Amino acid sequence: MTDGWAYRRPADGGEDPSEPPLPPPPSHWWSDALNDPWRDPNSLVVLTRPAPAGPPPALPPEPPKPSRAWWLAGIVGVVSALVAGLLGAAVGVRFTGTDGTSVRAQIAGPPPVPAPDSLAAVASLVLPSVVTIRMSVDGGTALGSGFVASEDGHVITNDHVVAGGSGLATIIFDNGATAQAEIVGADPESDVAVLRIMQPGQLVAAKLGNSDLVAVGDHVMAIGSPLALRGTVTAGIVSAVDRPIATGSGQGDMRYYAAIQTDAAVNHGNSGGPLVDAAGQVIGINAVIKSMAGDEASAGNIGLAFAIPINHAERVASEIIQNGRARRTVIGAELEDSVNGVRLRGVATSGPADVAGMKAGDVVTSFDGKPLTEPADLIALVRKTAPGEVVSVTYKRGPSSHNVDVTLAADAK
Repeated sequence: MTDGWAYRRPADGGEDPSEPPLPPPPSHWWSDALNDPWRDPNSLVVLTRPAPAGPPPALPPEPPKPSRAWWLAGIVGVVSALVAGLLGAAVGVRFTGTDGTSVRAQIAGPPPVPAPDSLAAVASLVLPSVVTIRMSVDGGTALGSGFVASEDGHVITNDHVVAGGSGLATIIFDNGATAQAEIVGADPESDVAVLRIMQPGQLVAAKLGNSDLVAVGDHVMAIGSPLALRGTVTAGIVSAVDRPIATGSGQGDMRYYAAIQTDAAVNHGNSGGPLVDAAGQVIGINAVIKSMAGDEASAGNIGLAFAIPINHAERVASEIIQNGRARRTVIGAELEDSVNGVRLRGVATSGPADVAGMKAGDVVTSFDGKPLTEPADLIALVRKTAPGEVVSVTYKRGPSSHNVDVTLAADAK
């Protein structure tokens, strides 16, 4: 297959009748310049008439007019659609009731709070409730965060933010306004403290969520005053739930809680501030960070932060407000390490473990469905649970495994 520009002569050079004749070579840049009438003024111009136009093309035939059968079919289709719609409406009323309310089973509990449209909306919703706390302590000033928990002026924070403080604390709101607050009480073992603003005025209380519903992967925001930078907002996700945390209180006590772990940036000064969910509800109190630094003063964020679940903190704070102190939940046993769980070194007479039939030497392998590897795991989960609650415990006695329900209790202090 070829085109005119690829044409070649036969090899013998003879005249090939099938070969198209070659035009004479042009003498100018236009073709046939010698016969161009505009080049030679003596050349005659011949006028010719245009060829007569032929008959006009025939018009396409008109489409056939629809017959009455088609009209009847269309009317029947419309009527059928109307009848089907009326029947569907009747069935819908039959199964939903006259007011349109569905008769499907209702889920127990309050309706979920709709999430704001963006992180900016969450921040604007929560920031008016978040405060910076300054407290005079031996050797200087302690700085931390907190949040307004009630319109009458109660502020929740960490115990380690106000521990060792004297006098009144200074509360700094997000808009820069200040107020004085007194310490209502604190629980060093749970690291929760409550302050009360002396002249509350118009306060915006934070909305508290349900930390039992928090799931790994949930979007969260940490709000507070890291390194005295008031109103700092960071975001991340929930990295783990019920992460056992045991840390010293600085007063010789150990703090235990089953924490919410997050990768939101948390630094010194965030302590006591809220960890909130996508609906702007407080689900935890930022309390502890993990760091690769050799000392606490140089520790910084590496994406491992831990918050006290709000259900635990709210219970402790309510008891502090009502009674001046919080009860500590116990299982009634002394614990020690074991290869496959937590061994009961001793069981208190008439304590929760004893009443449930557990004995010294038993190895607890799970608490409320959560596996245990060391004593801190069991203590943290027990502390998280309120006194009087019943939990399922699995333990091994020799080769046999047993499941019992244990009713936890408050300690005798």
